[in-house]
Amino acid sequence: MTVNEVQNTTDQAATAEHRRRADRRVGRTIIGLGAVVGLGLAGLAGTANAATSSGTATAKATPTCSAAALKATYGQQLAGGMNHEGVVIRLRNLSGKTCALRGYPGLGLENSAHKKLTTHTTWGSTWYAHDPGKKTLTLKDGESAEAVVAWTHANTGTSGAVHAGYLEITPPASTQHKTLALPQWVDHGDLSVTAMAKHITVTP
Repeated sequence: MTVNEVQNTTDQAATAEHRRRADRRVGRTIIGLGAVVGLGLAGLAGTANAATSSGTATAKATPTCSAAALKATYGQQLAGGMNHEGVVIRLRNLSGKTCALRGYPGLGLENSAHKKLTTHTTWGSTWYAHDPGKKTLTLKDGESAEAVVAWTHANTGTSGAVHAGYLEITPPASTQHKTLALPQWVDHGDLSVTAMAKHITVTP
């Protein structure tokens, strides 16, 4: 073997070794970058989870208004043609704390002796108001939410009509009710009611 051949063989071996070392450095760099990216994603996930937990905690921090925390009253009395009648009902928070309401109130009719009467309640728009839909209402102490109740009364004593004496109002998500006087004839015991809202525009 000549001197040139020996030199070429040596150079080739050195070049191969240099490439192997370079490949190892590139591999270590890729692994290192992967670890950094992984840590970054983990950090983002942790931040997202923390934000979600914070939002959940905030949502849970406002309790639902209980029936005991609310005072029920009537607002505007509503009347109109085609034997329609109705009323705005209001639930005022008197708990001393902030609470929340969402959805439709439950309704029931009682006679003058507080005996329950057959009642059918329909949720949605009424003769007097468009349904605002379910929305979570945060009520500070002293604030109110309202809904519009409507019914028909063809004639006093009409067959199928019930003579009510009182109206039971069950706040959303509650199992207890408030009672207000309602000396009215109600056809078939049928009532319609909107969802609760801070304010509902009505057509008298």
